[in-house]
Amino acid sequence: MNDLREAPVGVFDSGIGGLTVAREIMRQIPGERIVYFGDTARVPYGSKSGTTIIRYSCQIARFLQTRGVKVIVVACNTASAYALEALQQQVDIPVIGVVRPGARVAARESVGGNIGVISTAATAESHIYRQYIQSLRPEAKVFEKACPLFVPLVEEGWRKDPVTRTVAERYLQEMKDRKVDTLILGCTHYPLLRSMVADIMGPDVVLVNPAYETAMELKRLLHEHQIENLGGSKIEENPYEFFVSDQAEKFRAFADSILPIDITTAKQVPIEEY
Repeated sequence: MNDLREAPVGVFDSGIGGLTVAREIMRQIPGERIVYFGDTARVPYGSKSGTTIIRYSCQIARFLQTRGVKVIVVACNTASAYALEALQQQVDIPVIGVVRPGARVAARESVGGNIGVISTAATAESHIYRQYIQSLRPEAKVFEKACPLFVPLVEEGWRKDPVTRTVAERYLQEMKDRKVDTLILGCTHYPLLRSMVADIMGPDVVLVNPAYETAMELKRLLHEHQIENLGGSKIEENPYEFFVSDQAEKFRAFADSILPIDITTAKQVPIEEY
């Protein structure tokens, strides 16, 4: 049991957006070690078929298991929508995604049951948020909106650029017209635009950040399974490891811009071999 407590948490995403989930885990559960994998060679998942997304996700899960992880966090909305159940069946450790924690909070917090979801096209087309929210709260109205330009704008470093503001206002007008009282940031890049989205939507709309909710879900899961790291990591070792399938230097630069720690290295892994 002690060995398992000190084992790392595995986190993966199709690219770099899942770093917002890793960031929340670092903030909310600072004692945990993390092994992060970004599938930068095969990003984006949003344009791939469900079968391909499942295959990619299973390869990554196998790699993470070689690093001795005790739980896997699917820090990608698209992979959570298409591959979570397959992973839970194939892997003998707990696996959680980012969709359910965020959807659960939205269903609970929405006063009038008018809930908006902004996401990638693949997540919107899967209707995973709508299905799960309505399973908890059948009378809820869920409006899904794909915002495909947000990811490249964030990755370009244009988080506070007037161009991004213009795009956001155009995307979010539909949510304002539908008078949503709760809005889910249904892509892991979107928390990086949170303040802009909040400003556009106004103070009466509750924003749900699935990255934060997933970190809190992970905290509960580790406690329930009695596998939380009570001692924290040894000072002399780096508690965070980063792996990618391509473009390690570009990944490292982006990670450095959003994480509370300096990333010294990201190692490239031939993920197709797993």
